[in-house]
Amino acid sequence: MTTTLSATRIGHACQLIEFGDTRVLTDPWFTQQATYYPGEPIAASVETLGRIDAVVISHEHYDHCDLDALVAGGFDLGTPLIGPGTVAGIARAKGFRDVRVVEAWESTTVGELTVTATPGRHGVHEVTFVLQADGRTVFFGGDSLRVPELDRIPERFGQIDLAILPTNGLCVRQMNHEQVVMNAEQAAALTAVLRPVMAVPHHYAFHSGQLGDRMLTAADRDPRHYADEVARLAPSVDVRLVLPGTRVVVP
Repeated sequence: MTTTLSATRIGHACQLIEFGDTRVLTDPWFTQQATYYPGEPIAASVETLGRIDAVVISHEHYDHCDLDALVAGGFDLGTPLIGPGTVAGIARAKGFRDVRVVEAWESTTVGELTVTATPGRHGVHEVTFVLQADGRTVFFGGDSLRVPELDRIPERFGQIDLAILPTNGLCVRQMNHEQVVMNAEQAAALTAVLRPVMAVPHHYAFHSGQLGDRMLTAADRDPRHYADEVARLAPSVDVRLVLPGTRVVVP
């Protein structure tokens, strides 16, 4: 019997991915700051998460690595926390006791779960992830740009059941509008290579506040642009636009 695979988008890039009874939290973000607004409801608090078997973090930006919120919410600091070396030092300083460093193409295991870091590129050092357990495979794209190395994922890992990809094409105005996150068209092109059974966009509702949106960042906040591009490039892929708190089950 196929293991149930589901994902619940808590908000932004924070996802609760469940392989049967194995529960993985990605890129935690539960609070907000002056220029970091989720732009949508946060569907859970740290206190209501329940048991988490592993946390995977793509990079150290606050909106993906809100470790202070986990600590303040009484999160179990013995839970394996997996990410690149830039995240590991922060996590250890916050009191996490089982910190696993993985860089591109390196793996670690937690019970039946295998976590493999895959390449990424952003404004700071970032990895993406392939998560596997009980014959099911998920690609988690954090907020990376599209990098050519990601096209190797199907040959390395076989069928992808679920791909979770950023789509807002975030640009930093003060850096001559340098793009630091893949946009809808780039995410759809990667989706066409990965050919997952299901794809879920994320990292699109975030904004920097009224002043910040004018002075700091520019982004596409409409995930329908991604869905339209996937329909053009990979029409067999089931794209789900998921509100925070909605659990989707992958066939």
